[in-house]
Amino acid sequence: MTTLAPQPAPRHTDEYAAMPPRADCVADSAGGLTFDITGSARAGAAYLVLRRRGSEDEVSLPLTPAADGRLRAALPSGVELPEGRWDAYAQPADGAPRRLVPGVNDLRSLVDRVPDAAAGHVVVRIPYATRHGNLTIRSWLRAPHAEAGELYVKEEELSLRGRLYGDTLTPDAYAEVRARHAPATALRADITADGTQFRCTVGYGALTEGIWDLWLRPAGESGPRVRIARLLDDIADKKPIFTYPKVTLKTEQGPALAGPYYTADNDLSVTVTAEG
Repeated sequence: MTTLAPQPAPRHTDEYAAMPPRADCVADSAGGLTFDITGSARAGAAYLVLRRRGSEDEVSLPLTPAADGRLRAALPSGVELPEGRWDAYAQPADGAPRRLVPGVNDLRSLVDRVPDAAAGHVVVRIPYATRHGNLTIRSWLRAPHAEAGELYVKEEELSLRGRLYGDTLTPDAYAEVRARHAPATALRADITADGTQFRCTVGYGALTEGIWDLWLRPAGESGPRVRIARLLDDIADKKPIFTYPKVTLKTEQGPALAGPYYTADNDLSVTVTAEG
């Protein structure tokens, strides 16, 4: 549990129980977030608490008075928030935490941002509303990171552009297409590098039925394997938003459909399924 220094808060009142606390969020280009709490949270909240789903990880941020009677909490980019989904709560000094609902999310600084290449890692935090209307933070922390750019779907192949952060592309660099359910099965795709930018083409003809995950090997076989993903924008879940056409392949088992998609973690993959 990571806890920043607490601040005193007013006592709990019935107003707190009657109204749902709401948080407006402002994101900065470095990966930090500022939360302004309005509504009943003013009556008794001492902390803004973030809890990572599926774990016991918790981060408590002190709430301090801000303009217009609001309470403010700050999550600097330097405070580590491991990768995952973090549910947000208002924690009163003398009561149970309550789930926060989202107000206005100002995410303009996340659009087309370019992280500091010298940082050695990429920090991404995107606030969003869950399907139940609650506030959750989607967090990524990757070192190094391969950011997917434009995708070009062609008749028998997928071409893509990307950029590497936190590492260097060497002459031995290549892309790797790895079968998700048979990790030992990996195909190699050559890349063309220009500084930290790269281009590669994945031929569908060599892929069998299943899901194939795309990786970058910036130093070749001797270096790290870096998942290719699209993180540097203001969209928390790419899968339902970014859709791409599928092409029909002729395989020994019959016709199949192949095409790229983004996973629930915004990683780039290719799926091959039997037609029909």
